[in-house]
Amino acid sequence: MAETPVAFMIGTYIVLAVFFIVDLFVLGRRPHVPSTKECVQHIVFFVAMALVFGGLIWWIAGSKPAIEFYSGWLTEYSLSIDNLFVFVIIMSNFAVPKKLQKFVLSVGITIALVLRGVFILIGAALVERFTWVFFLFGAFLIYTAVKVARGEDDDEEFHENALIRVLRKFSRITNDYEGEKLRVTKNGVKYWTPMLFVFLTIGTTDVMFAFDSIPAIFGLTKDPFLVFTSNVFALLGLQQLYFLLGALLDKLVYLPLGLSVVLGFIGVKLILEALHGNTLPFINHGQPITAVPEVPTWLSLAVIVFAIGGAALASVIKMKSVESK
Repeated sequence: MAETPVAFMIGTYIVLAVFFIVDLFVLGRRPHVPSTKECVQHIVFFVAMALVFGGLIWWIAGSKPAIEFYSGWLTEYSLSIDNLFVFVIIMSNFAVPKKLQKFVLSVGITIALVLRGVFILIGAALVERFTWVFFLFGAFLIYTAVKVARGEDDDEEFHENALIRVLRKFSRITNDYEGEKLRVTKNGVKYWTPMLFVFLTIGTTDVMFAFDSIPAIFGLTKDPFLVFTSNVFALLGLQQLYFLLGALLDKLVYLPLGLSVVLGFIGVKLILEALHGNTLPFINHGQPITAVPEVPTWLSLAVIVFAIGGAALASVIKMKSVESK
């Protein structure tokens, strides 16, 4: 396996920055509800770019990192789709006008990227210094998988966090949105608009999303470059996906089960890797357990494709059967 050239990584960061800026701050700054055609075009473009990028990785660095990227990207993309459920609830709870939802998503996705970048740096530092952290990551993912499978993450209504409740008590807030403004002055008195609380809610929710996604991606690749790029590609086009799937999200009934399989699988994989490189003194006297099997990269990709693809297909079949009745 060849090492990814520094020039290629720098070029990738520049291209992704351009993609991100155009996607969120050029197209995303126009307050409008995107058409189905516009949404499909954006999503197809970014999916194609992700596939092309994986092909370039394969050509430059070999098949293993390319498969790791595809596995990570599919996992993060699937988690992002699941996160859209929460975005829909937040938008509904705060009665965000349709024409402003694109702008709100742009800011929310930007916050998500920054937070994930910070978590990736922290995660990379922990993984490099402390192999035993995989035990924690693995256990957390298995716990999350069980919660998702049981439907404990399916919030039918949104509950404001403590910060929002406190701000509501001690702040002057307008009843209506004032475009994209966070702060307005009326009759000489300054007021916050509901947009502030939408941003705070999206931001704090993104933190929770990062707790799921970052351990999951580190279970598939240890390369910070692949971790970051798979996250960025998963976030690109997410606002268009929100509008395209907004009416269909509640019909993807088996998606949580598919995600629980993926998270559980990665959790087990992380624990196996932690055992294989064990340094904890109370496990096998601090020695690695070499008899533990290693999960090949291709198997990770296969499990992710079949779990998410199977869940999506089963959801579509059930949706059609319900509509035919």
